[in-house]
Amino acid sequence: MSKPLNVIVVGLGAMDSAASYHLAKSGRKVLGLDRFTPPHAFGSSHGQTRIIREAYFEHPLYVPLLRRAYELWTQLEDESGEKLLRQTGGLMIGRPDGVIVSGAKQSAEEHQLRYEMLSAADVVRRFPALRPGDDMVAVWEPRAGILFPETCVQAHLTAALMHGASLRFEEQVLSWKPDSSGVRVITSRREYLAERLVLTAGSWIGLFLPDLNLPFTMERQVQFWFETKSNPAQFHPECCPIHIWEPEPAKFFYGFPDLGNGVKVARHHEGEPTHPDSINREVAAQEIETMRRLVRKFLPDADGPLRSSAVCMYTNTPDEHFFIDAHPAFPQVTIASPCSGHGFKFSSVIGEILAELLNDGKSRFDLSLFRNRFQG
Repeated sequence: MSKPLNVIVVGLGAMDSAASYHLAKSGRKVLGLDRFTPPHAFGSSHGQTRIIREAYFEHPLYVPLLRRAYELWTQLEDESGEKLLRQTGGLMIGRPDGVIVSGAKQSAEEHQLRYEMLSAADVVRRFPALRPGDDMVAVWEPRAGILFPETCVQAHLTAALMHGASLRFEEQVLSWKPDSSGVRVITSRREYLAERLVLTAGSWIGLFLPDLNLPFTMERQVQFWFETKSNPAQFHPECCPIHIWEPEPAKFFYGFPDLGNGVKVARHHEGEPTHPDSINREVAAQEIETMRRLVRKFLPDADGPLRSSAVCMYTNTPDEHFFIDAHPAFPQVTIASPCSGHGFKFSSVIGEILAELLNDGKSRFDLSLFRNRFQG
């Protein structure tokens, strides 16, 4: 049995590593536990790149969090000496009344963000790698760009250690239970006592909350990297921004410029249900062809040979908004998951929010969209 800790963090991926860092930085005695050695390729935070964007089509409430996330990523770059974010600008492309365009425009106008409306012809003229249909328009936002997830997770872990956190890898959490002094956590190696517990275990979150019967679902997602077949310079990050498309109502895919490993593209949602311990990591020929049809239509010069692919997971809520709340029966337990496939960019600020909630009992941000739902 260990001596009592202030906080145990279960999981050390995107949200978890950031929470460990901010809690340790605030002076808390922190223990982080992970069944693997992060950054790893078994969860939701791998694949070389993730998008960060500010004109958030999902809901305007996310924008203040994003503004702080940008600040924190910059601060972590300074502290770690690593390049974590590359600004390329971003395009949200679809029909004028679609989810992406109307939502991004609403967020930009509500929060007075810089943006520009482009016609399909404007997009082709300025970014010839991209070929939207004639009935499409785009919201251009200059601050959007790319995060490097494995480097970001490692930077948070390293910074957490520098501020005094204890991190234990290859140590699986088997169970937890409330204790008179807080919470007791049982792992594959030993038991720990802590005043507080933070559950940020991504796709494994349901294993630790069977009594709540929360309606979280796991979804298999495939990322693809295609070689360009012509005009490779048009896909360089100086010429090609990140781009998110709504080619049909409520059907989405996204893409990145070529950073030297090929043009990365993936569909957003539409993946098969899965379980984190039995996910199929093989990519079928039909999956490649389905993705290639979108590439051929909207990024035709990227329709070269498939260079590589990777499988990851989304952990979804029914409304696709985050879940950040205290356990309804045990207030010493905080739940911060899942993120429905759009959470990585927020991990820096969610880590800070979790530290605020544990230290002050409240956050400076409006978290109403993420709390008090699904229970019962």
